[in-house]
Amino acid sequence: MPHSCNALLDKLSYHANRRLRPVSDDSEIEPSADESTVEEKAAKTTLRLIGWFSAGMAVAALSIYVGSELRSRYKFKRRTPYDFYANAGEQQASEFGMGI
Repeated sequence: MPHSCNALLDKLSYHANRRLRPVSDDSEIEPSADESTVEEKAAKTTLRLIGWFSAGMAVAALSIYVGSELRSRYKFKRRTPYDFYANAGEQQASEFGMGI
């Protein structure tokens, strides 16, 4: 019976990546070299992902800022004499949406 269970577990690839270690009486259990490298790779991958995401967000924020600056300069260079009046611009009336 135990032989068939092992064959079934091997067939399903259950615990295929883990090695069973004997239980020790020591209070301090150190991971094996294989497990530590897997954990280091996972940590490295996570940090790399966070780094790329941060860099992407920085690029997006910088491009939004630069785009708004370029647009404001473009609009400033193409202003007309009528833009100096108080009501010139893209402002809406203050009563808009207030039910007045």
